[in-house]
Amino acid sequence: MSEEAPGRLRVGVRDVAAAAGVSTQTVSRVLNDHPHIRPETRDRVVAAMAELGYRVNNAARSLGTATTRTIGVLASDIDLFGPAAGIAALERAARAAGRWTATAYADGVDAASVAEAAEHLLAQGVDGIVLVAPHTTAIEALDLARSGVPIVSLPGDASAPAQRQAEGAALGVDHLVELGHRRIGQVSGPSEWLEAIARDRGAADALARHDLTAAGGWAGDWSAGSGAALAAPIADALRGTDPPTAFVVANDQMALGLISGLDALGVSVPRDVSVVGFDDHPDAAFYRPALTTVRLDIAGEARRCVAVLLGEPHPAAPEPPRLVVRASTRSR
Repeated sequence: MSEEAPGRLRVGVRDVAAAAGVSTQTVSRVLNDHPHIRPETRDRVVAAMAELGYRVNNAARSLGTATTRTIGVLASDIDLFGPAAGIAALERAARAAGRWTATAYADGVDAASVAEAAEHLLAQGVDGIVLVAPHTTAIEALDLARSGVPIVSLPGDASAPAQRQAEGAALGVDHLVELGHRRIGQVSGPSEWLEAIARDRGAADALARHDLTAAGGWAGDWSAGSGAALAAPIADALRGTDPPTAFVVANDQMALGLISGLDALGVSVPRDVSVVGFDDHPDAAFYRPALTTVRLDIAGEARRCVAVLLGEPHPAAPEPPRLVVRASTRSR
């Protein structure tokens, strides 16, 4: 059905069929992405829809197709860059695939909140759910709430997406080792986040590969404020015996806060200590110093999620993580 102004007749499938010179069955096949429609026929039907102002009624169509062409997005912590960027990328990927998104927000560490948000999406008849900013609690809650629709996570849990997170963290360690650093500290994200777990694992594995161990470990909550709060204990470590000379930080916002906090205590980056972030936040190039960081293909991850939900047998893999070298690191 269509949504028309008051007093104007609604445009239906029969009107589109008449304007395009095809049957109503052909219009229906175009609407449902039937694979055996000639391109010129599809183009003619789409043009007729545009000319007549036809609007698809997903609720009505779902009665006959068992699909609403809507992907559910269950998100938390949207004030952080990673989740916000993931939601935007999923919206673009869904639109490119001819789908829409419906988003529900939850407290990712509260299983009841996650289950409630999932039920809200399922009640709308979504064709699948993407979990953004996955926590271990959220994964467990969704495992219990599964009800026939596919569920994937962005950036991922135990397979290739998490591996790309680990590979990205390893790039930061490798870079610092190449610069001559042998005492490298770690600043982790929250322990219940799957991203934090994967990034910690990647950094630890890379250190081991170089026959090194972490020169101290600290943890924040992803925010710049938590990075700044770590500046004092880290400055104390820098004044100790055999101090760290560099840090891999689990995201750019914490790295920004740490650099600012250290500067206030008279510790200069990179003169006194080098810092590598993660995410390549849009503002990372404008920090002072500009931040060396790791870039992930979030758009590619989003396209992978949508492809998996749509049942594509061989979804394209995102690009591998990439190190972006700027001014916050220097040779030892």
